Amino acid sequence: MKPGTPGMGPRQRGRRAVASAWATAGALACLAACGGDAGVGRTDRLSLTQTLAGADTAGYERALVPRDFAFPTDHGPHVGFRTEWWYVTGNLTSSDGRDFGFQFTIFRSALSPQAPEAQSAWATNQAYMAHFTVTDVAAGTFRAFERFARGAVGLAGATDLPLRVWVEDWTIEGASATNLFPVRLRASQDGVALDLALEAGKPVVLNGDAGLSQKGPEPGNASFYYSHTRMPTTGQLVHGGDTVAVTGLAWMDREWSTSALSEGQVGWDWAALQLDDGWDLMLYRLRRADGSADAWSAGTLVAPDGTYDALVWDEDVTMQSTGTWTSPIDGSAYPSGWRVELPGRGWSLTVAPRLTDQELDLSFRYWEGAVSVRGTGDGGAEVAGRGYVELTGYAGEAPER
Repeated sequence: MKPGTPGMGPRQRGRRAVASAWATAGALACLAACGGDAGVGRTDRLSLTQTLAGADTAGYERALVPRDFAFPTDHGPHVGFRTEWWYVTGNLTSSDGRDFGFQFTIFRSALSPQAPEAQSAWATNQAYMAHFTVTDVAAGTFRAFERFARGAVGLAGATDLPLRVWVEDWTIEGASATNLFPVRLRASQDGVALDLALEAGKPVVLNGDAGLSQKGPEPGNASFYYSHTRMPTTGQLVHGGDTVAVTGLAWMDREWSTSALSEGQVGWDWAALQLDDGWDLMLYRLRRADGSADAWSAGTLVAPDGTYDALVWDEDVTMQSTGTWTSPIDGSAYPSGWRVELPGRGWSLTVAPRLTDQELDLSFRYWEGAVSVRGTGDGGAEVAGRGYVELTGYAGEAPER
């Protein structure tokens, strides 16, 4: 990831310092409070699972019991928690019939429970990272970009009313203080750009137990997690020298937590599938070191009318890989192709990558990309659809336990 550059002026020094700080939380606390340049290189590979394991939880808020969500305020930041993200993926078709996938994610990380007392304008306890990708299916290309910034001097930040989350000029913005929609996404780098408007589509979905998504048996190893699963999307995409009008569907996940992984969990396989008959399916398979699914894996099934049901792993839903793709970077093996079953409903879906190589070779290394869906769905009818799959913990991310 689940879970992100010109010149060496103050802005670039801020990016590099914060990037290095994601790798070493202690250094980040000092850098964010005092300023400075720690430097970052591709060798400073970060572990998403270590980041989310949350060894240091003292002083932070925890996801312990279900809460009452309040919108539109909860679309904004929750700075008392250590980690948070605004996660948008989608499949688009251009006016000339070309298919594209995109991911745009902004991550917020609290470096300490309280803001620093330092008087510098650079002082902050908030760091931000953003990932932006575009898959051009016909051309067979995948582009991925990353930015880091500290939440100070306007480089990055998040507000709630209206929603605005940004890392430099990459932005997620709500329409007004009283209405989130349409949400505006804008990102541009190295000749690739998105400018999209996302409507609400179906009502909000609260995953897990009324929005409390438990990831392990320990109290607090959980997130608050909601989704907008079918967001009609319009706008423009710039890619390969062309500027094209696009339409499609997006999916937005919102999660915040202080620790969200347990001992022995080394990664996850996540899927968000939108079927042409109006059904949506989210599932995540938490993976243990031996490759088996952790008992806390789960999912959510959303009906065409927006009603939804929580899914229990193995009882209500399963996900099995049907093939393997080998990364050319270092030979890491990722699953590639999946069989998703809802045995109690008679569903059997085949999920296939639109491109096999949609690996993000960034500070966090993971696979996340556009997929197609075919199979048997509601009432035994043949169905098709599109979606996104995320795979973490396969490329040197697994923490040593």
